[in-house]
Amino acid sequence: MLARRLMFAAPRRVELAPVDVPEPTPGQLLVRTLHSGISTGTELLCYRGLVDPDLALDERIGSLGGSFRYPFPYGYSCVGRVERSTAAVPAGTLVFAFHPHQDLFVVSHSDVVVLPAGTDPRSGTLFPLVETGLQLSLDAGHVAHETVVVLGLGAVGVITALLLQRSGAVVLAADPLAERRELALSLGIPAAAPEDLPSRLPARGVPLLVELSGAATALADALPLLAHEGTALVGSWYGEQEVRLPLGRAFHRRRLTIRSSQVSTIPATLAGRWDVERRRRVATELLDVLPLSALATTEMPFDEAARAYEALDRRAPGVLHVALRYP
Repeated sequence: MLARRLMFAAPRRVELAPVDVPEPTPGQLLVRTLHSGISTGTELLCYRGLVDPDLALDERIGSLGGSFRYPFPYGYSCVGRVERSTAAVPAGTLVFAFHPHQDLFVVSHSDVVVLPAGTDPRSGTLFPLVETGLQLSLDAGHVAHETVVVLGLGAVGVITALLLQRSGAVVLAADPLAERRELALSLGIPAAAPEDLPSRLPARGVPLLVELSGAATALADALPLLAHEGTALVGSWYGEQEVRLPLGRAFHRRRLTIRSSQVSTIPATLAGRWDVERRRRVATELLDVLPLSALATTEMPFDEAARAYEALDRRAPGVLHVALRYP
């Protein structure tokens, strides 16, 4: 079978290329894609050429072998219907798949999530962002009645802020783009411009901030917002961008902590209560709870993928999350 897939050909250049699709073997599914979502984190770093070319794509997911050396396929947010099955998932089932952008593909049943009947396929492309936001909210720990700052109001930032609110936190979010702050406010998330944060926060600082902007300078600017023994939880992946931090004076004396959060694994502190299966199950349930339609701002045909990446790269007005639509 012949299919088409998206290839990252060079910095700021993507192309559609033919690819042979094998027959599914036992435990695999043949899936016809309806929509695929574009990540504004890792994928934009790929698009901009800001990832170490020798880094493995993702050894946990069977369809993401190889490295970030051009040309390479990438993506992890396809929603489609099973056309043929050699596993327990029957043909006709709507599934989310951790697979690069491709119109027809074979995938292991362990790399898909069965979506509830009636799920909007476009909203389903936000599943990995919901799972990421869920992991961030778990890594945040006990936040009830605490003020938490969320830096960056992309789709992951908004989802994380909403989940932290559900955990009882008093959230104040920040983003330099007024339209993103307005969207957050419409969803009940107080938001401010980054330069206005100090005047909106307690004089003693906050115990936790979550950095999701992806900007290389954001974390350094935010450390002064933390209270004594406060924590900066970093969900941004900066790729090859250089991040400089002021780790003298206030950082040292105030015993601040910088900690990373990443969705690939379950941290040891949570492993007794959480595993990937449970996290995916909860994230699936949240698809019907969170206001994802407000985040699903933009849809473009698969054939116009280059235009989609260009719009995200320049932060085109009104574009928060882009999904590619397949014929």
